[in-house]
Amino acid sequence: MSLTRARGCLLGLAAGDALGRPAENLPPEEIARRHGRLTEIEPGKGGTDDTEYTIFAASLLCRYGAAMTPADVAREYREQIIPSIDGPMRGAGFSELGAVQALRRGLAPPMSGEWHQHGWSDGLAMRAAPYGIFAAGDPGEAARLVAVDGVVSNGVEGVYGGQAVAAAVAVAMTGAASAEVVQAGLAAVPEDSWTSRNLRAAVDAVAAGSVERLYAAVVVRHYPWTDLAPEAVALAFAGYLMGAGEVEESVVSAANLGRDADTTAAIAGALAGAGRGEAAVPARWAREIGPATGRCLPVVAGRHVLDVATALYAASQNAHAADDEAPR
Repeated sequence: MSLTRARGCLLGLAAGDALGRPAENLPPEEIARRHGRLTEIEPGKGGTDDTEYTIFAASLLCRYGAAMTPADVAREYREQIIPSIDGPMRGAGFSELGAVQALRRGLAPPMSGEWHQHGWSDGLAMRAAPYGIFAAGDPGEAARLVAVDGVVSNGVEGVYGGQAVAAAVAVAMTGAASAEVVQAGLAAVPEDSWTSRNLRAAVDAVAAGSVERLYAAVVVRHYPWTDLAPEAVALAFAGYLMGAGEVEESVVSAANLGRDADTTAAIAGALAGAGRGEAAVPARWAREIGPATGRCLPVVAGRHVLDVATALYAASQNAHAADDEAPR
């Protein structure tokens, strides 16, 4: 595992989050009307909840490592997130809002992720990258770990979306080709799931060079929101494949597909950044990524994704060293 890949992963995620923010909830034609081809981060604007929840997820791994349980995650929500909420959680994903409401009612995971109506949102997928970094080279372990977190806020397809992203990042961290990375994401979810069907359709549409085919296959136009995990993860992987795993082209491609564009571009950036490393993230984008503001999660305010990635890398290395030293 490489520190530059860990830093590239989270920096790519933050850059994608920031680039995609003004395109969120828009169709490609509206993005083109407003921006032409969206390629630049709006100065001083930064990202959204995607980056802040990713920092929070990384902190869980640094604290608990591979021994983390859903009860640990729920406790961290109760101790770190819920006490700091004063009124609405600005910018929070629906699944996270639902989890907070469920935990306040005294529900425990997995019910906290199944009780509300947004368990299939992309809230887990948006914060799944740290699990791939921590379990670099081991997509099965990445998928297991992200589900430990996921059952607190999500159910079924929402968890599958997170598992696809975490497993794909784990393989991208080895420098694998983009097609192999996508196949790792597919292998992490049930073949008969909505997520798997959409991912396969996305692969086929990209191979055919058709955004229209991609939209027809994966976009749920009648649903009032754009945060469905099977849709968002498929669009993110499509953007990553359209960019051939290069950071700038992958992020730009995902952002300009629209829909939940901050999340899809963030996921594409995480995959590409993990594969190419920190230096592959455009310097003009990196300069726009500052410490988290805590607008959504006050507990992460002041933390920079590069410092978070470095701490996560160290936690993973320490965990691997402990495993090597454990008696057999």
